[in-house]
Amino acid sequence: MENGFRSGFITLIGRPNVGKSTLVNALVGQKITIISDRPQTTRHQVQGVLTLPDCQMVFIDTPGVHKPMDRMGEYLLESALRALDEVDGILFLVDGQYYPGGGDKYIAELLREVKTPVIGVVNKIDLSDEKKTASYRQFFKDEFLTISALKRHNIEVLVEKIKDLLPEGPQYFPEDMVTDQPEQFIVAELIREKAFILTRDEVPHSLAVEVTGMKKREGSELVDIHAHIYVQRKSQKGIIIGQGGSRLKEIGQKAREDIEALLGSKVYLDIWVKVKKDWRDREEEMRRLGYR
Repeated sequence: MENGFRSGFITLIGRPNVGKSTLVNALVGQKITIISDRPQTTRHQVQGVLTLPDCQMVFIDTPGVHKPMDRMGEYLLESALRALDEVDGILFLVDGQYYPGGGDKYIAELLREVKTPVIGVVNKIDLSDEKKTASYRQFFKDEFLTISALKRHNIEVLVEKIKDLLPEGPQYFPEDMVTDQPEQFIVAELIREKAFILTRDEVPHSLAVEVTGMKKREGSELVDIHAHIYVQRKSQKGIIIGQGGSRLKEIGQKAREDIEALLGSKVYLDIWVKVKKDWRDREEEMRRLGYR
């Protein structure tokens, strides 16, 4: 590795739905985190990796900061705040299509106590105006950047700003690696994303997905994937399945498209819906499903 190579870890923090996952995907150039317009979509600290000729950036997409309503909510908040420690930079992301809220103020107050450099980022600038954008100036110590993660506006400028924060360091990951998460994890998240989108407010945060089996079929390029969608109540199971299995079929079809793009091969996807009562408040179940 040539002298002068830079590397470091960058945490994204912000209220739910400000576009953190969309920004991570835009930065690394590939879909590695799931996207939904509902809070608590992101439950894991997914590491996205961007490797350039002179540096490597490792992005940590945290759960949105929110007031916890159950043990899962408490864990998500702990996870988001813990990610502020021992990183080289923080992206404080806000949603430019709205005026600031209490959540933005809360995060800004937290960040005043940290020594890690912070870059203020106003996202969704394509849906904003000058007055809304200017209203966020109070939360940022230094000049902030306006972007649209979805339309990739100013992404290259943001990359250059991040690069300035990085210390000299090693290349932590191979240059062709875009995430540290195993394929099985990403597959489960893609299924969960489609279930989120297609059930909307009917099954708020009671969804978890576990991939129970994933391997290439012998003598074929087809990958067999078996997964369970867990909900907390029997009524939610019916919502996920839908009339005559129609909704579950649609979840499977849409998830399979993204999974095939991820794996680069055809997929047979077998999904079952199971009730796991009150799993969000049970430490042992949260741990088993990978949330502890």
